[in-house]
Amino acid sequence: MELFGVPLQALLAQLFLGLVNGCFYALLSLGLAIIFGLLNVINLSHGALYMLGAFVTWMAFYYFGLSYWVMLLLAPLLIGAFGIFIERTTLRRLYRLDHLYGMLLMIGLALALEGLFHSFYGVSGRSYSAPDALSGAMDIGFMVLPNYRAWVVAVSMVVCFATWFVIEKTRLGATLRAGTENPKLVEAFGVNVPRMVTLTYGFGAALAGFAGVLAAPMVQVSPLMGANLIVVVFAVVVIGGLSSILGAILTGLGLGLIESAVGIFYPQLSATVVFIVMAVVLMLRPVGLFGREK
Repeated sequence: MELFGVPLQALLAQLFLGLVNGCFYALLSLGLAIIFGLLNVINLSHGALYMLGAFVTWMAFYYFGLSYWVMLLLAPLLIGAFGIFIERTTLRRLYRLDHLYGMLLMIGLALALEGLFHSFYGVSGRSYSAPDALSGAMDIGFMVLPNYRAWVVAVSMVVCFATWFVIEKTRLGATLRAGTENPKLVEAFGVNVPRMVTLTYGFGAALAGFAGVLAAPMVQVSPLMGANLIVVVFAVVVIGGLSSILGAILTGLGLGLIESAVGIFYPQLSATVVFIVMAVVLMLRPVGLFGREK
């Protein structure tokens, strides 16, 4: 059976690969949306934190023999702690200044991290094997599905929608949103707003680190792996709406599928289709698909 001249089996297989890419877009754009929506900071160092998560995972195995499963928990905690350190020592001093200063700081941090790892490890990628429990593949009829990619899709979905539920549907999330809109009023109720801001930034950084752990067995771990992805992820956040958590998730997943589908019918356009979509959305709806007019 064919669809638009393409065998249905090949089309479905390609779309699933697009869904895998979309999961990484969703995870990374979710962290960006949280930090911007709750802290109003454009965190352009997010790609470097993603790279750091992958490198920490590789280094933990290469130097200390720590397993993938250990690093799936430990690496996000380490990257989150690093994010907290950055927020408390540098970013906090810029909150009262123009947002441009915070963005420049994040760009400088990204370049510094990439340069540091480049000086030690060069530009060539480092390989990292998937754990034995997730090796191999299963036949699902229309394609042979690698077990690790199925795991990436499942765990990414769980993390993304659990994060959305906590922020949008729980009392903790309501407190976070209120703390960004009216911090003095929230402090009057005994909430430590500066600590809440710090932990929020740390959580956004931890999501980038978590995505890096998931990516390590699928791509070559290199200092530039985040730089190659952050531009696309930022476009995803803009399309979904800069402060929309659900928009970041759904747009990331959707654009992964669109990018993959375009790659089947017109491969030359697959690398730029995200930016074409962004331009169209911004012309028709400047706040993004899920953004709110202020």
